[in-house]
This record gives sequence, structure tokens and C-alpha cells, in this order.
Amino acid sequence: MARHGKNYRNANTGLEEDVFVEAPEAIKQVQEMAFAKFDETIDVAVRLGVDPRHADQIVRGTVILPAGTGRTVRVLVLAQGDKAREAEEAGADFVGKEFIEKIEGGWLDFDVAIATPDLMKDVAKLGRVLGPRGLMPTPKAGTVTMDVGRAVQEAKAGKIEFRVDKFGNVHAPIGKVSFESGSLNGNFEALLDAIKRNRPSAAKGTYIKSVTVSSTMGPGVSIDPAGYR
Repeated sequence: MARHGKNYRNANTGLEEDVFVEAPEAIKQVQEMAFAKFDETIDVAVRLGVDPRHADQIVRGTVILPAGTGRTVRVLVLAQGDKAREAEEAGADFVGKEFIEKIEGGWLDFDVAIATPDLMKDVAKLGRVLGPRGLMPTPKAGTVTMDVGRAVQEAKAGKIEFRVDKFGNVHAPIGKVSFESGSLNGNFEALLDAIKRNRPSAAKGTYIKSVTVSSTMGPGVSIDPAGYR
């Protein structure tokens, strides 16, 4: 059984088991319980009533968090010609077809990868490197596109991708402990709305089974899922 440190145990002291609270109160509690010496990320875990073993029950989507993520996002754009210039003007950190070869050599100093469709034949060979890290450009996530300027701006503004794991859970960040509570609430609602919109038609019964919010180092607080079903 995992053993938690003194700070975690102290933070967990005031929490009641099997008690649900509304999202604003849960977020406030998580902020108050944060004890790390760094600005912890606040994460949301949502357990869904889907069976990810079936392709028609995969939940995946993107959402732009209104208040951003609180982190600096390094954006790579695999493009050439006019589209490369468009990406540079939009603020991309790394631009160019030559980065395909750099990635093959082990370079991974970026957080989001965007590619134009004409280069996907070359980018596809990076799947084994980028796929497991969640960095592979995909049309569904809006990272394979000719509108690279917009894609860069959205990534910089706080666009995140979420996907159900093999256990039926979605994990996603909604900001930092230092954020104003209202900003975190807005990000939380945007994420839950996006998850609801991406409900597979094949999903039966209760879709959102549980919702928990926590900081990087702190305990989780359970939110009443009834309002999100």
C-alpha cells in the first residue's frame, strides 16, 4: 500500500470520505490544501461509463481553457513555404520540415506538434516516438491542418486534448493553484462541457460516474457528478 508523507496526511485530515461537494467548493478546498513549494497544477479526473476496448466508445476531444493552463507551451510546426512563415508569424517556437529528422534523432523539446497535411507522409514515421507521448499530430485534435496560424494561437492560448484511458478515465489539467478560483471554475466547466459533448452514441447508462479534483501533490476532493450527467 502506498504511504503518504506528513504534509499529505495533514491536508487530508479535514476531508470526509464519500461526501460530495459542488465544483467551486471542491476547487477552493484543493487550493487551500496545496502544500508544495512550487505552483502545483490542478487536475480533474472523470470516470466515464464507457468501455474503451470498443472503438465506438472512445472519448477524445479538445477544449480551449478560457483562463489558459498556466504553463508556457512550446509549439512545433512541421510545415514549409508560406505555411512555415504563417506559423512563425503566429508565434510558433520551432518551425520547419527539418525538425522531422531532429525528432528521429531524439529531440523532443516541445509540448505541441502541428503539421500540414502535405507533410504527414513524412511525419507518419514518427508515430512510434510521438504517439506514446501524446505528441503525434492528428486531424481530430486539430493539429493536422492548413490553418497553422490559428492552430498555433489556440495552443498558446490554452488548448488541451483529452482522451479516455484503458480504465475509462479522463485526466486533464485546468490550471495552477495560484489561479483565481473563478478562473479555475471557468476552466473546469469548459472541460466538463467538452467531455459531455463528446459522449459516444454507443455509451449506455450513466456517462459521468465520478468527478475528482486534486493538486499535483495533494489529496482529491469528490464533486457531485449529478449536475454533469
